[in-house]
Amino acid sequence: MSAQFTAGLKPLELLLLGDCMLGRLVDEVLQNTPPHYPWGDTLPLLESADWRLCNLECVLADRGSPWSVYPKTFHFRSAAKNIAVLQAARINAVSLANNHVLDYGYDALLEMLEILDRAGIVHAGAGANLEQASRLATATVCGRKLGLLAFTDNEPEWEAGADWPGTFYVPTNLNDARAKKLLQVVREHRQAVDLLIVSAHWGGNWGYTPPNEHLLFAHALLDAGADLLFGHSCHVFRGIEFYRGRPILYSAGDFVDDYAVDRIERNDQSFIYVAEFADSQPRSLRLYPTLIRGFRANRAEGIHAQSIAGKMTKLCADLHTAAQWNPECQRLEIAGPAPEPSH
Repeated sequence: MSAQFTAGLKPLELLLLGDCMLGRLVDEVLQNTPPHYPWGDTLPLLESADWRLCNLECVLADRGSPWSVYPKTFHFRSAAKNIAVLQAARINAVSLANNHVLDYGYDALLEMLEILDRAGIVHAGAGANLEQASRLATATVCGRKLGLLAFTDNEPEWEAGADWPGTFYVPTNLNDARAKKLLQVVREHRQAVDLLIVSAHWGGNWGYTPPNEHLLFAHALLDAGADLLFGHSCHVFRGIEFYRGRPILYSAGDFVDDYAVDRIERNDQSFIYVAEFADSQPRSLRLYPTLIRGFRANRAEGIHAQSIAGKMTKLCADLHTAAQWNPECQRLEIAGPAPEPSH
């Protein structure tokens, strides 16, 4: 690495949230509620971190009309003024590589990019062309340089091109030329930052077990130099794996939305994920169980928190990761592995 963590700096706390969908009924509620409404009682915890990243599962814009190039069932847009919702939670960065960022067409996407830039919120994964969509987003946090790449294997028709807007579309097939290009981009950026995060909006909507192709693809990304893989798209959370001493979140689940709740695969359950780094490897992960109620996220309590944590504990064990419930702090704790040499 050309950029190194500076000796003596305090540990860095990165906070990750899964899919944040502020459109449709959430957007309607926000017409008569303050911007902090969707975050419920989670704000004190969100504010305590050094840097906050979420997948923005909608477009923030007033322009545009529903995507109609081909049939699409769901269209998620939140009013441009709701940039204040992200600001209320002090969100620092958003992943835009997903299957809803173009729900209201190119005009809405381009408007949102301007809104995010004016608000100083870092974004990755979508842009006015492929160069922008695949660009490394950077931020300096507590004396370290962070890099963020975001890609999706959803909506192949939305792939950005040399002269048209869209997403950084990458199939999760290691033999695909676009996958090989992504791995090369990761290798190239590895030397330019202290910590490299790759955000992946991948796969289908359901299932607690990550498909084998995701395991292989995630391992390849970490082999190439990623320090943390932040997965989402599936409506439920999946287990966390450590590979080469670095964490893979295969699916963070849904953090806030207006979706109907599946009684078996509970898409209203998720976590606030806090990863603490002392260098390019994590010292620990702390997971705070959450529930969606009334179009807002709230900390889960009591038996509900224990049930959500128990499910994640088993899913992590299936990936050879040990997690322990801390009843006093109402959180699941995962110790980082013993340090190993840098890339």
